[in-house]
Amino acid sequence: MNQRGKEIIFHQSRVVISLDINILLVKINKSFIMDNYTSDSSDSDSTNKILDFSYMQLNATTIYHNLEIFEQGEKQSCKEIETILLSHNELKILPQNLNRFLNLKALDISSNVLDVLPDVFHYCPGLSVLLAKNNNFKNTSLPKCFTNCSNLRELNLSGNQLSVFPEQVLDCTNLKYLYLGGNRITNISKNIWKLTSLQVLSMGGNLLTEVPSTVGQLKILHALVLCDNQIEKIPAEIANLQYLKSLLLHKNRLKTLPQEIVTLKNLTELSLRENPLVVRFVTSMTHNPASLLELAARNVKIYNIFVSPRDVPDTLASYLNCAHRCVNPNCKGKYSICSFSGVFFDNRVEHVKFVDFCGKYRIPLLQYLCSSKCITEGDDGVHPGRSYMVQKVLLG
Repeated sequence: MNQRGKEIIFHQSRVVISLDINILLVKINKSFIMDNYTSDSSDSDSTNKILDFSYMQLNATTIYHNLEIFEQGEKQSCKEIETILLSHNELKILPQNLNRFLNLKALDISSNVLDVLPDVFHYCPGLSVLLAKNNNFKNTSLPKCFTNCSNLRELNLSGNQLSVFPEQVLDCTNLKYLYLGGNRITNISKNIWKLTSLQVLSMGGNLLTEVPSTVGQLKILHALVLCDNQIEKIPAEIANLQYLKSLLLHKNRLKTLPQEIVTLKNLTELSLRENPLVVRFVTSMTHNPASLLELAARNVKIYNIFVSPRDVPDTLASYLNCAHRCVNPNCKGKYSICSFSGVFFDNRVEHVKFVDFCGKYRIPLLQYLCSSKCITEGDDGVHPGRSYMVQKVLLG
């Protein structure tokens, strides 16, 4: 029997199965769980009709014929189908007759060998979930703009070959879940603030070196995944994300975090492992010795020597007034008889202090000390006095 004959028998058997035991066409609750976060597709209590061709290693021609036979063999119209699953096949292009499913709400084309993503929103304006991870999409593979994408709630383009942030997604103003992990993206668009409905932004496993401050304008963001990148600094504006629950920053190049992070009262998960966030890195810093002027000024403060404005020039008087206290509460300077805590002027030591969030978990913050002698391994953590707790902080 020729190959075409085999395909015909296969198509017929699929139709029989769908009629007899209702495998091909089933009524179940939609549920897509991506990266441990549940999307809108599981928010609805209604039952929806799903057409499932996933995990069958089919090509576009075979799926095209199956869709044709389905439409001819079933009494239901294509307009009744709301979900089509085509993941884990051998699709190089999408079957053309997909455009007949005008009421499609969810489309999964993940784990294929697709090179081009057509503007599926043009003929499926009601599409709310598009899963297209693990394909061969590059920057030029996407349409220049997404038309009729106002209903899109979830977009997954993870595991592709994108090197720049796809600006097209900024047109999807109602987007709630955006997954772009496992690409080669080097930046997050500064216009990310346009996605005002965004709740999950997942960009782990890219080549990010910085995070724009405009991320802090995503007011209802719940999860921010930036792990496995090359980020050296997190903007202080992240403290504006008052609904943020999960912040994943492991496997980056962070040496410290903004102190404002302690104001995130809803934060319950913070992952920091495999970052240079340990105190030991301070010992490798170059520390220039203090000038004679600073040493003399420190002694004036340590011994509490009264200096009349008439005794010294105005420049020296001003210099003495710009002293900074050492943040180490146990520091008394070089001598124990002094009444003034350790001070510094221009010369300081940068030190990473692990701030205690809830008596168990600590995060590193940058502070300035007067001397490297103020760094002790037995220092207690700083207690910011918050009644809420971070439930999970991963440092290693």
